[in-house]
Order: sequence, then structure tokens, then C-alpha cells
Amino acid sequence: MRNEPLTIHTAEGALRGTVDDGVFVFKGIPYAAPPVGALRWRGPKPVAPWQGVRDALQWGNASWQNREYCVLAGGGEPGPLSEDCLYLNVWTPDMEPARSLPVMVWIHGGGFSIGAGGLPPYNGRALAARGVVLVTLNYRLGHLGFFAHPALDAEVPQGEAINNFALLDQIAALQWVQRNITAFGGDRRNVTIFGESSGGRSVLSLFTSPLAAGLFHKGIVQSAYSLPDKKRAEALACGVAVAHHLGLDNATAEELRALPADSFWSLPAHLGNGPVAIAGDRVLPKPMVEVFTAARQHRYPLMIGYNSDEASVLEYFGVNATAVITELRARRPLALKLIRSLYDEHDDVRLGRKVARDMAFGTMTLLAVQAQQRRGVPGWRYYFDYVSENSRDLCRYGSWHGNEIPYVMDTLNAENVQMADRPFTAGDRQFAHRVSEYWLRFAQDATEFSHQLAGETPWPAWRSGEDITLRFGMKGEAAIVPQRRFMRLRLRLLRLLARAMVRLTV
Repeated sequence: MRNEPLTIHTAEGALRGTVDDGVFVFKGIPYAAPPVGALRWRGPKPVAPWQGVRDALQWGNASWQNREYCVLAGGGEPGPLSEDCLYLNVWTPDMEPARSLPVMVWIHGGGFSIGAGGLPPYNGRALAARGVVLVTLNYRLGHLGFFAHPALDAEVPQGEAINNFALLDQIAALQWVQRNITAFGGDRRNVTIFGESSGGRSVLSLFTSPLAAGLFHKGIVQSAYSLPDKKRAEALACGVAVAHHLGLDNATAEELRALPADSFWSLPAHLGNGPVAIAGDRVLPKPMVEVFTAARQHRYPLMIGYNSDEASVLEYFGVNATAVITELRARRPLALKLIRSLYDEHDDVRLGRKVARDMAFGTMTLLAVQAQQRRGVPGWRYYFDYVSENSRDLCRYGSWHGNEIPYVMDTLNAENVQMADRPFTAGDRQFAHRVSEYWLRFAQDATEFSHQLAGETPWPAWRSGEDITLRFGMKGEAAIVPQRRFMRLRLRLLRLLARAMVRLTV
């Protein structure tokens, strides 16, 4: 069966979807009112119910962004761009299962500036066919998603300011899931949120947001970076500078909302938000890293990991990973000597990539699982080091930032313009099936009382004594191997040195 129409009833109205190879698909479902006009830079409002049957056959609009950059680095063509972008997509294998199915909600990455839930690597059909309800979503990006300005503060009582509109969009999508996912065969009491890069940062932020409590039950974090959240005072100053650049001094809220939506993504780099949320508003009262450091995150199971060549993404931001070693040589020669011994690496380029990778991504994984243990809930740590068979000459240093996504989502058959001349092989697809099985097991089985995940290799929850990390791939080759005390000394040292290291700037 393919592309057969069907109708389903949600709290807001009836939807017409299709069947794709036995999986029911509903695209472009509005989960909140369009955040346009007077609703720009406000929390998402409820969708107006509709009469009759609404088609859910096409992807919804993506948020304004740099289209070419999304095609190059974000996973593909994002489709129509609009400020009216609050739409989600659902794949389900059975709308009336004998037992409600686990729900997985994917939050796309892209530095909070590019991406969309309908991109080919995020297609939910393959995972849904294996027994889950899969949801992807669009949310506000760039300055439409994260913005602070004194004129907006003046509209609300002191202490009630909202700046993380993108995170509120994600929360609204999770509220939609709680209202409606039962109609798609999903279990509203078993919702896993997962995402990569800024999507992974979103998951961590939702773990620390008081407004997200109770809307999900566990999370998976892929390649979340350890950059600090932006302070609200800095965000306010940036907002004033943005308004000035766009011709508004002493701007009113009305004047700000009248600015064209497409004027924000083309701002110069120094007026950008950076790929982080804003700490200090109602959505994120405290910086995410600070909350995890204090082990005060929500008590939900968490899986977290990163890739072997995360330094690949730093090049997009113009960051020279070798500069880390140069600065250490000049400012911390004894630390550099110790680092060289821990990494057993004497080439500055290779060492720089590894140190930058572990400082920017690895330390976050260690902090998170340590916080989980202190909070009394399980955490699992992984390391992805597989490279597709036709790309091993290209990926000389390991698995690039984002390379795990089609393995996790089991979408190696999806169209990917970046891989057109290096097609995936049967071996790659077999490994994707093995990797994605752990994500499915986590969604199906993990609870706050779990001690391990079942699978071809049982995966114990992280404990400080055993310090077990599950490796997906070994030096680019297919393998799934648990390893004790993996990078333990490296990451602990880098956490101590973090303030003295080169900071990632965008």
C-alpha cells in the first residue's frame, strides 16, 4: 500500500493522511497558532479548531533560515520558509494497537538557525515500522526563536519575561502530543524526546525547564555541545544592537514586530545568537549546565553521547582546533604535556581535533551521566565511531558531527545530496539497524528503575565505579562494544581546564 488517504480525529479537528509502505503518515499538523503579527515573540497560542477534514499530506513551513546553508550542512532542502512554522509530523504503524506504542519526538538540530522536521534524514517511517509512534517538528529559529529586548520586557510583569520562544514551541508540541497522540496509537505516558546538536541541547534544556515537567518521560542527547547558555543581560544588549542595525533606536514592541521576518537570518555574525538558549527567563531560569552541575534536572532516564570527529563541525564556524594546542603550549605547557600523555598523540592537528572534540562535546556527556547518578536516575553514555564504507577515505579522523543521525533513524535509504557520490552499502544499512535498535529499546523499556538496556550487547546504566560507555563502531569499523573508564582521565582533566581553553565562538 502507498499513499492511500485516511482520516483521523484530533482535539483540534479531523486530519487526512496517507499510508506509506504500511506506515500511516500525517504531515504538516499545526500544533500552535501561527506566531505572526502581534504573536511574534510571544509564547505559542492554541490552534483554532477547524471544521471538516484538513489535509495532512505536505510538510508544514519551516522557520526562516539560510536555505543554502541548510542544504549544505543541515540535512537537505527545508521547503517553504515562513514565520508561520509551528507544524509537526507523525508516523505510526497502527492507530489502534492492542497495547499503546512508545512515542519518540525528534527535535532537529542546526545551531538553532537551520533545519526542519521534514528533512530526509529525519523521516520517521523506518522507526515507526519497528513499533513506535515517531513525531518530528518545526520550531522558531534564529532571532525569531531566541530574542530579548527591553521593549518586550516592558509588556510583562517583572520576572515573567520570555526569551526562549523556540523552547516554548517544543513544549507546545509536547503538549500537543499529550492531547492527541493516543489517537495515533501512542502512549502519552511513555514519551521519549531526542535530538542532535542544538536538538540535543534542546533536550538538555527541557530537562531543566520547569515548564516542561511531566510532558515527557526520558531523553536521548546526541552530540550536545558544552557552550554556556547566553546570559539574559547579554541577550538584551544584543537585541538592542539588532534593532539598531535594522534602523530602530529606542524601538517599541510594535515597531519590532513590524520588521520583516526574513530580515533576521541575514544579520552579520556578531549580531547572531550563537547556538545556545538564553538563561534567566521563565522557560530557562538557570543555565542548563549549572542545573546539571547541581544535579537538579528532572528525574527522567537519559542517554547521551557524541561522535569521534565532532571537531568537523568547528570548521563551519571558522574555529581552528589546532589553536587549542597552540594556546596550551603558550599558557599551560605542563597541562599540554599531561594531555599528550593521556591521548598518546604527538601530531598537533590530530591532537587538536581530539582535544577540541572532547572539550566541546565529551565533557558534557560526563557531566550529564554524573548528574544522573547523583539525582538517582539512570543515564547511559555512548561514543559513535562508525564511518560508512564508501567514506572512509574522506572521514580520516572519524565520524563527523551529525553522521550518526541516519543510523539512529535507520534512514540510510533516504535521499541525501551530501552522499550522492558515496552511496551507503548493505553493510552500512545492517549496522544502522543494529544501532537504532538501542534507541528503540530505550524508548520502549527504559524507566527510572532500569539498570541496563537489553540488546545484542547488554548496556549497563552508567555508574562512577564501572564507568561503562557503549561504543558504536571502532576506528570506523562496525562493532558494538562496552568499554570501561573510556576517556575517563581525559574528560576529567578537560573539565578542570575548560576555563583556560579556547572558547568556541560563532
